[in-house]
Amino acid sequence: MTNTNSAHCPALFLAAPSSGQGKTTITAALARYHRDQGRNVRVFKMGPDYLDPQILEQACGQAVTQLDLWMAGAEYCRQQFFLAAQTADLILVEGAMGMFDGEPSSADLAATFGIPIALVMDVKGMAQTAAAVALGLANYRDDVEVMGLIANNCGTERHAQLVRDALGDRMPLLASLARDEAVSLPERHLGLVQAEEVREELEEKFNLGKAWLGEQAICDLPASIEFVAQDIVEPQPLLAGMRIGIAKDQAFSFIYSANTRLLETMGADLHYFSPIHDTQLPDLDALWLPGGYPELHAEKLAANHSMRQAIQAFHATGKAILAECGGLLYCLEDLTDLQENTWPMTAILAGQGAMRGKRGCQGMQAAMLPEGEVRAHAHHRSRSQNTPQPIAHGRRQRHPAPGEAIYRQQGLTASYLHLFFPSNPTAIAAVFGAK
Repeated sequence: MTNTNSAHCPALFLAAPSSGQGKTTITAALARYHRDQGRNVRVFKMGPDYLDPQILEQACGQAVTQLDLWMAGAEYCRQQFFLAAQTADLILVEGAMGMFDGEPSSADLAATFGIPIALVMDVKGMAQTAAAVALGLANYRDDVEVMGLIANNCGTERHAQLVRDALGDRMPLLASLARDEAVSLPERHLGLVQAEEVREELEEKFNLGKAWLGEQAICDLPASIEFVAQDIVEPQPLLAGMRIGIAKDQAFSFIYSANTRLLETMGADLHYFSPIHDTQLPDLDALWLPGGYPELHAEKLAANHSMRQAIQAFHATGKAILAECGGLLYCLEDLTDLQENTWPMTAILAGQGAMRGKRGCQGMQAAMLPEGEVRAHAHHRSRSQNTPQPIAHGRRQRHPAPGEAIYRQQGLTASYLHLFFPSNPTAIAAVFGAK
């Protein structure tokens, strides 16, 4: 008898001892390898990341969902795995930072759902020590299953053999990947470059990545895992009939697919527009200005006088606007970019924004909105000044100091925080003006 409350699917979690080991490059190459074998590949990304999922979506050909036990909750994560396992031939999960970094960590997510881990390690400059580190990570906790090591940046076959011999029969060497800059993914100041900007280049890198993986053991399908259904109450259609405009272009693209799915589930009709290229807003009941890279396109945003005036006019109606991080910067009077050029923005919120190089803020916070608590995170390298008195601050996950300021004027709610809508659908509906 078939159990409709569970589904089985091969699954693999790619984690590393630290950031910068090559997780995204290898996850993307592996996803494309299996996709080209005719398999339905679903990829998840651990943590509040926007850029890696864009790359992984192009590699696997499907939406990539961010999973985090604090931001999204175990129930949400469980249901996403179950839904994916019903149709997928393979589930891949890319971890965040180091394997045990953060509370909760990549290891916590893998252990919660029993997904085996393939360790990704840059072994440049070491040989036997790579085995020692890998075995140390594998044995650090009893609830984590490490199925093998992927040795990245492996200089020669002799180098790989030294690592393999040091591992012995205690852990398989799943792959030894030669140093190859041609497969490395392009980066900029907040991480990887947006996929839309380098789509053709990424296709070339995915094809090179498949050859780079070769036919090593990492290309074999992993063991099948049972994923159990989670009984989640469907959100009410609180946004039924509402037309919500979403800024989406080269300047604004930090949009969780989970957020847009929730808005649609609650009945919203979504309309995307470009603050760079469009001159007018669609006919809308509410507006969402998500994060992105407005500092890289500030001149074009400033030059689009018609759009800036359209947003000013929309704000004057008192209708709901949600502005997050880069969206907040766009709402200010002006923005100073990385070259110290200052450009006028929409000026629907008093204050000035300015980039500040490598300094910034990063971390999980809860947005303490009047409508209720919404889980969120901050990641920015800019500052704002001369802004109004905030109505509230974010609550940091593990620190007593006040988090990011939250501003509200008329229908505008603005903050550096990126909100994860499914953590409180009712509050999000109210922010967007649900009655």
